[in-house]
Amino acid sequence: MKARITIICENTVSMKGGVGEHGFAAYLETERGNYLFDTGRGEGLIPNLLKFDKDPLSVQKIILSHGHHDHTGGLPSILEILEGVEVLAHPDIFSIRYRIFQKEGKEIRRFVGLKFQRTYLESLGGRFVLEKNFRQVTREMFLTGEVPRKNSFEKGDPKLFAEKEGKLIPDPLLDDQSLVIESSKGLVLLLGCAHAGVINTLEHVMEKTGKDKVYAVIGGTHLDFAALPQVEETIDALKRFEVEHIGVSHCTGLKAVAHLYSEFGDRFFFSQVGEVLEV
Repeated sequence: MKARITIICENTVSMKGGVGEHGFAAYLETERGNYLFDTGRGEGLIPNLLKFDKDPLSVQKIILSHGHHDHTGGLPSILEILEGVEVLAHPDIFSIRYRIFQKEGKEIRRFVGLKFQRTYLESLGGRFVLEKNFRQVTREMFLTGEVPRKNSFEKGDPKLFAEKEGKLIPDPLLDDQSLVIESSKGLVLLLGCAHAGVINTLEHVMEKTGKDKVYAVIGGTHLDFAALPQVEETIDALKRFEVEHIGVSHCTGLKAVAHLYSEFGDRFFFSQVGEVLEV
């Protein structure tokens, strides 16, 4: 499949302009139609789509990587202008979620889940298609579904919690999923935050597709919250996969970005607002 991926929402912008925000969204133009992967925090989605001449009305499906507010905040603005569009996601996207941390000896609790009720989003025309398993979006494009956590070095963020049966538990983030494109150059993996782990996700994708060539990995990797050993082991694994292009952003964090750039050189690029990858 031929595809053109444009980063629409991200923490930073390049000289191409646009609006930066803490969030992520990408616009996919393919031979089989146009798709929106995540919707950012909400401020930049529509302005940036228009800035880069991407027609919001052409979006055939919305795909959500997980139910955090910085990936789902733009849902109302895009649903309001589309008629009855499908929203592909995992059933857990509506989980009640918090980030809990200590500051100056006090516990700070911040809500980080999807800010809108399902009934409200459906009233705007969203048709949620919720599935836990690996599934086909269109020919040569797939959603990973739940990613098994097999690598011991890929650890979740200890500050993220979810409410279950009235109690707070460490958030398993089972809804974390990524988009896979099969191209003539190899697999392209588009990440939201990769809470399941970049390498766990890659191994899951290769097992499900039966492919062993990875052309590009793009998006958030959540390494900003990881200890240095996890960053180093992630880099070693990416080298073994012989990934040709690594375009990380959003929750990767500047320290991890510096490590990745120093290791991969010209194979590395930063996926800022307006950045494009064509396969």
